[in-house]
Amino acid sequence: MGRSTVVTIISEVCEAIWQELGGIYLSVPQKHEWKRIASDFNTMWTFPNCIGAVDGKHITISCPPNSGSLFYNYKGSYSIVLLATCDANYTFTTVDIGAYGSQSDGGVLWHSGFGQRLLSGNLDLPEDDFLPGTCIKFPYFVVGDAAFPLKNCILRPYPGSHLPPDREIFNKRLSRARRVIENAFGILCARWRVLISPLFMHPKTAEKVVKATVILHNFVKFYDGSFCPPDFVDQYNGEEIINGLWRKEVSMPLRNHGRMTCNNATRSAFALRDQLKDYIMSHPI
Repeated sequence: MGRSTVVTIISEVCEAIWQELGGIYLSVPQKHEWKRIASDFNTMWTFPNCIGAVDGKHITISCPPNSGSLFYNYKGSYSIVLLATCDANYTFTTVDIGAYGSQSDGGVLWHSGFGQRLLSGNLDLPEDDFLPGTCIKFPYFVVGDAAFPLKNCILRPYPGSHLPPDREIFNKRLSRARRVIENAFGILCARWRVLISPLFMHPKTAEKVVKATVILHNFVKFYDGSFCPPDFVDQYNGEEIINGLWRKEVSMPLRNHGRMTCNNATRSAFALRDQLKDYIMSHPI
């Protein structure tokens, strides 16, 4: 077949996968599903009221013609951004694909449909609920790294080094929950290896390919337990982190903050983080 024919086939097949399976295997959770996800995060990662981990991954592409610096990222390559959230079991729950590589993760979140609904309170999250074993009502939230803003619905680590012990412990507990999305990206790339190398195609076609891999990730994971065996992802032995096997196949930094965003956090957001920190201190693993 000619090259243009193959390109057309790939584009049409990826688009069909997204259209046919997207509404089934990647639909925005409803209120009762958010509560189930939060329960899983508390059971598996001892982080209550968390409805997901959010992060952005740069998908390297060839330099698009006449694009200037729009797709040029801080790593010195050209890319589109896959912004995603996942549940406690490495299943993607929301994705936004195709943002310019020059944007920060926080900026991509701000302009994404998911981010706008989250920040405006239109995501149909459950009402504030009690932290387990207490009479303290606390909102539901997502966790992210330092590239994301601190909001009532987004918790990020305390900044800086040489932190007081209570803040250090909180950051470690948050990191356990946040690393779920890093592992989800690792599984995605290890199983759909087209994402490991640069995609030499137009950004719109690359976007379709990435969408198809995300849907297939959720689809295969749902039906095939061998897709993600326990030793394939990071494990914890007390404070020791045992790296998952996907890290031998995919080179990915343990912590990739990208460009920092401005943090116009409200007093209530700081207070909520402190409140959860105090709860974490009173409920050790």
